[in-house]
Amino acid sequence: MTERKLRGLYLVTPDLADTATLVELARRALEGRPALLQYRSKQPDAALRREQAAALVQPCRDAGVPLIVNDDLQLALAIGADGAHLGRDDGDIAAARAALGPKRILGVTCYNEWARAETGLVAGADYVAFGAVFSSPTKPAAVHAPLALLTRAHLELRCPVAAIGGITLENASAVVAAGADLLAVISDVFDAPDPGARVAAYAALFEPV
Repeated sequence: MTERKLRGLYLVTPDLADTATLVELARRALEGRPALLQYRSKQPDAALRREQAAALVQPCRDAGVPLIVNDDLQLALAIGADGAHLGRDDGDIAAARAALGPKRILGVTCYNEWARAETGLVAGADYVAFGAVFSSPTKPAAVHAPLALLTRAHLELRCPVAAIGGITLENASAVVAAGADLLAVISDVFDAPDPGARVAAYAALFEPV
């Protein structure tokens, strides 16, 4: 497992049905060099999800940014993504670690559950994600994860800590100060006039370590 090698903006794609639009937005955002790009889609069409995820592989390679697939280990494996991010109902973490091998990235959503972070790391996760740290338009009913939880994770867990939910450039500094290594963001980047510049502005919040 990695130890604090992942740090910066964890860019998450918006849920769009049009693949060309999604890829173009991603290309523009990748110009700002996020730490990771996660393909996240709740589209019911499995063929469309595969088409979109596969279309993001080359732009991420060109930018030197790892591509992570959310909630779908098999899709991540099928397209040759750089990793997968799994929630509570997305399969066994140890099995996912074995399937991905040692070099690809595995993240777990821990909501506000400390025990899930500990068990996820034992099972082979590379990073843990807590949220929602703020109210989020993407998941308005999500549980709340206080900033104090990020601080505890930063101090006690030997892994990168990601923060999810309602993060904007205006409140991001407080999240980084609390101990987050990664800031997962969708709307505040992709709704910006210049997504690449917005990504770069987030990157400036992280001091070299």
